[in-house]
Amino acid sequence: MLETALQEPAALNTAAPDLAPAALEQLAAVRYGIVGKSSALGGERDQNACIESADGTRYVLKISNPSEQAAVVDFQIAALDHIARAAPDLPIPRVLRSLSGQSIEQVTLPDGSVSMVRLLTYLDGVQIKHTERSDGQRRAMGSGLARLDLALQGFSHTGAHHDLLWNVSTAHRLRDKMESLQDPAKQQLARHFMARFERDVLPRLGDVRAQVIHNDYHLYNVLVAPQELERITGIIDFGDMLHAPLVGEVATAAAFHMTGSEDPFTGPAQFVAAYHAELPLNAPEQEIVADLMVTRHLVTALISEWRAVRYPHNRAYIMRHNPAAWEALGQLADLPRQDARDRLLSDI
Repeated sequence: MLETALQEPAALNTAAPDLAPAALEQLAAVRYGIVGKSSALGGERDQNACIESADGTRYVLKISNPSEQAAVVDFQIAALDHIARAAPDLPIPRVLRSLSGQSIEQVTLPDGSVSMVRLLTYLDGVQIKHTERSDGQRRAMGSGLARLDLALQGFSHTGAHHDLLWNVSTAHRLRDKMESLQDPAKQQLARHFMARFERDVLPRLGDVRAQVIHNDYHLYNVLVAPQELERITGIIDFGDMLHAPLVGEVATAAAFHMTGSEDPFTGPAQFVAAYHAELPLNAPEQEIVADLMVTRHLVTALISEWRAVRYPHNRAYIMRHNPAAWEALGQLADLPRQDARDRLLSDI
C-alpha cells in the first residue's frame, strides 16, 4: 500500500539561519582562526558564506538549519572525509577542523536556537550553468559523477538513511503537494507523471542497487576551469546526500541536461553514456532510468512551488530550476516511456 503523505522534514519546513556578515566573520575568527570578509553564498536550507582572508584564501562557512539532525551533518562530513581518502584526485571540498580540533562547532542564533557550524575549503571555478555547454563537457560530467559514486561504494553511516524530500525514489510521497498547484494544466501534468511513477517505477525499485549518492549533481554544483570548460575543478554541495538507488543519482543528474539542445535527449544521452562507461548501469536500472529522469523534474516542480510560497525572500534561489522542470514535463508528456528509455540510452 502506498503512503499518501509525507511528514515535512523539519529542515525544509524551517527557515535558514540569517546571521549578519559581522557575526559570520567573528565566528570564523573565534572558532577557526580565520580573519576575513564575509560574502553570501546561495543555499536552500542552510546559511552559506564565503570567508576571504587578507591573502586571498577563501573558505566556505556553513551554518546548518537549526532543525538539521546532528547525525546527518556528521554523515556529510564523514562522506567528504571518505571520498578524500578513497579518491584524493576528485575535486571536492575538504572539511577543516576548528581551533579546538572539531569538525563541527555550534552557534546560538539570535532566536535562541542552536545551529551546527562547518568550515570547508573553497573550490575555484565557474559553475557549469554559466558556461557554454558542449558534448565534451557533458561527458566529463558523466564520468566525473561515476568516479564519485565509485568512491562512495561501500561507505556507510547511520545518518545516510535520513528522510529527504529530494529523494527521487520516494516521489509518491509528494502526492499531496499537487493540491497546491493553482494552474489546472500544471496539476494535470503532475498527476499524469505521478501515476506513471507509481505504476512503472515504484514496483521495480527493489531490483536496483542502492548506496550513498550525491543526489544533487547539477549545473550549479559542478565547477569547471574558466579557460577549459570541459575540465571539472569542483563538485560542491553535498547537502542532499543520502543512501538511495544508484540509478536515481544518474537520472537526477541527467535531467539537468535536457535544455541546451534542439533534441531534449541529446545532452542526457551523452551524460548517461559517459557515466555508463565508468560505472555500467545494469538491466533493471536501464529499464527505469528515463522514468526517474522525468520524475526528478516532477519532484523539482512540486517542491519548488511549495517552498517558494513559504519562503518568498528566498524565492529566486528556490525557483531557479522550476521553469525548466515544467518545460521538460511538457515535452515528455506524450512520449511513451519505452521510447524515452531508448532515446536516453541511445549512446550506450
